[in-house]
Amino acid sequence: MDELSLAESRLLLALKDGKAHPAGSVPGFATESEALVAADRPVRLGLVAVQETVQSRADLTPEGKRVLAEGFPERRVVRLLVGRGAVPLERLATLGVPAGDVQVAVGWLRRKNWAKVEKGPDGTMLSATAEPMPDEQEGALKDLARASGKVLADLAARGLVALKESKSRTLALTPAGTTKASTLRADAAEGTEVNQITPELIAKWSTMSPAEKAKQRLRPFDFNVPVAVPAPGKAHPLTQILTEIRQIFWSMGFTEIAGDYVESAHWNMDALFIPQDHPAREMQDTFYLAEPASIVVPRADLDRVAAVHETGGTTGSTGWGGRFDRDVSQKAMLRTHTTNTTIRHLAAHPKEPLKAFGLGRVFRKETMDATHLPEFTQIEGIVTEPGATFDTLVGLCRHFFARMGFPEVRFRPAYFPYTEPSMEIDVFYNGRWMELGGCGIFRPEVTKPLGVRDNVVAWGFGLERLAMMRLGLKDIRDLYVSDIEWLRTAPLR
Repeated sequence: MDELSLAESRLLLALKDGKAHPAGSVPGFATESEALVAADRPVRLGLVAVQETVQSRADLTPEGKRVLAEGFPERRVVRLLVGRGAVPLERLATLGVPAGDVQVAVGWLRRKNWAKVEKGPDGTMLSATAEPMPDEQEGALKDLARASGKVLADLAARGLVALKESKSRTLALTPAGTTKASTLRADAAEGTEVNQITPELIAKWSTMSPAEKAKQRLRPFDFNVPVAVPAPGKAHPLTQILTEIRQIFWSMGFTEIAGDYVESAHWNMDALFIPQDHPAREMQDTFYLAEPASIVVPRADLDRVAAVHETGGTTGSTGWGGRFDRDVSQKAMLRTHTTNTTIRHLAAHPKEPLKAFGLGRVFRKETMDATHLPEFTQIEGIVTEPGATFDTLVGLCRHFFARMGFPEVRFRPAYFPYTEPSMEIDVFYNGRWMELGGCGIFRPEVTKPLGVRDNVVAWGFGLERLAMMRLGLKDIRDLYVSDIEWLRTAPLR
């Protein structure tokens, strides 16, 4: 598209003298920015050349001015050391060296080899040779204009100078631009330019005279100009996946439930028939709280669960034996799974058929690596009704993962203290099987004390591992790194 706008024509006419003009002083343009905007398309069309020059400048900082007046710390210290032999580091303060300068001086004394710094029975000892000649840094601080780049970088690292860069741009016509400018009439930059066709202009157009219309120039637009990719606000990829998971469960008739992060050991472990000497109770797996150290659990709840643990109660089980510790059951902790919310919900609705799911943070003292986090999100769900069976559980899990894009699912026998049978769930992804969670049917020791008589099928999946596969990540930690480029380019789901 060869037609030029008024501003572009004005620029070519201003540069017609063949000289290179500083962008800030092009005739007819008030500011550098205005001239550069007008030059944008002519530059892309090969009509105007922009020459950019970068100039560096070094200025003394307040600290640099102080050092220039008082001398470098290492110079002042080496003068004190000459002729004194080995001097304890602590003594420098008594010799008039400010405490803030001592550590700086010692570091540079080592780097410049002006003194020996040795450990002795009396602490760190410093000793100097004869006072050295002035070095590059000292000379550079007195005459910044003559200093080399490396020395200036060292002074900047010490906070003695501030390095600044300034850019200057000049504009000049290319041979093609000179040819184009020669074809422009003197009045090519005159008149009124229409940047936008508005309803008001359309309504007014019919009443304009031919002379008036001739003065209304439509600005040319180049539709092939590359534009920046928009980066609109959008939900985090994890939030998008959470929304998708909710919609899947809602479409299956489930109700969402939620609970607190801080929980008692009673609801987090004891009510789930996890023995009180289970390894998961140890500090290396569980975050116990100092404040509050305990959470009061009603006596009736404690007694009911204690009977199951000690003798099996009325469940038909023999329990774990031994003595159930009610104080341990009331310890406060950060929940290690969201099953605490499930059990509380069952206890509140023991006689009703239920289809419930929850999404929540859980906390375990895990070593952080590519596939483990100490804080992660669990996807929990239960179904309880007279017809709930093992096949119900398998069918629900298969359906969920198929909706999430993983049609190949397998189930492996496993052990959990509160379900029987219990299974690990794997999905086939990228040529191999990946473990994503566990499932099973709650044991009678869990459900009967709550008054629940029907089977309860339950499952728990890890959100982050599922998200890793959906987003093509190899390291689980990447989900929580604020990589703005990844967040911008991650597709909306």
